[in-house]
Amino acid sequence: MAKIERPSIFLAERASLRVTFLVFSGASIMCVASALDPLRAANRITGETLFDYRLVSMTGDAPVTTCGLPVAVSGRFDPAEATDMLVVIAGFGTQNYATSALLAGLRRAARTARAVGGVEAGTWLVARAGLLEGRNATTHWEDMEDFMSAFPGTDVRPDRYVIDGPVFTSGGASPTFDLMLHLVRSRLGMAVALDVASVFIYDQARAATDAQPLVSLGRLDGYDPRLAQAIRLMEAHVDQPLTISAIARRTGVTTRTLETIFFRSIGETPGAYYLRLRLNAARRLVVDTRVAMADIGARTGFSSAAAFSRAFSRAFGEAPTRFRQK
Repeated sequence: MAKIERPSIFLAERASLRVTFLVFSGASIMCVASALDPLRAANRITGETLFDYRLVSMTGDAPVTTCGLPVAVSGRFDPAEATDMLVVIAGFGTQNYATSALLAGLRRAARTARAVGGVEAGTWLVARAGLLEGRNATTHWEDMEDFMSAFPGTDVRPDRYVIDGPVFTSGGASPTFDLMLHLVRSRLGMAVALDVASVFIYDQARAATDAQPLVSLGRLDGYDPRLAQAIRLMEAHVDQPLTISAIARRTGVTTRTLETIFFRSIGETPGAYYLRLRLNAARRLVVDTRVAMADIGARTGFSSAAAFSRAFSRAFGEAPTRFRQK
């Protein structure tokens, strides 16, 4: 199938991205969650629907995952329905799903979608539709040799995930989380990606090209280790914020160097990031607890309830009391 290049979804863009998850019975619940939850978290963190996602199945019935839990879907897969990104998530039993109707549907969707890809065994279905011919791809390491034999026209790599133009593939649950974190970072920036990773206490993101069986010590790819050290200090002192100069001293750099590191990596000053970190912590307390506003302000390092309310209103557009009511 000829390559059709469209504007990449993995570029800075604030417009909402329409994402369709096509889920099959036999998929891992962890693969579904790893694909879906980073995008949900990004929407919550930004306060915008920047990832407009929906889950579908071939029949419209709830697919049953390997652990026995069904996944609620909004309906059946319609190849004619507009979407920017189609994600095929499958596990055991893909040979039973590769009908001519499905493969024709995947090809039709690929003609208009900006990106199409497979998660774990979903890669087999994408390949059977001819969408990986002449492309680089990966799949779960257990299937690697069989996949290479079945699709000699595909350059199969042992990477965690592979992006080749409008096609992407992922080897399993953890690589899929890395892929989605990469999507968030590419579109919305490092700061939002850090916030998403923090929601899941996830600090071991790996590079796409890391081999699947190997353990990598990297976190978000491309980061400066001094950035991580400074952010850890901020996290440890939310209630009694350190000065930026104190953080710089503990990190072993000058204040100016720390500002350069933050601006180059995140695109904002350490002071702005620190304030946002504290306000995000405050928002979680406002939304998820019944803690009094004055106590929330104190827990997140504000000198008074009034100062907390002003900062919260500037960041989120409403006073914390009204935010909680809504």
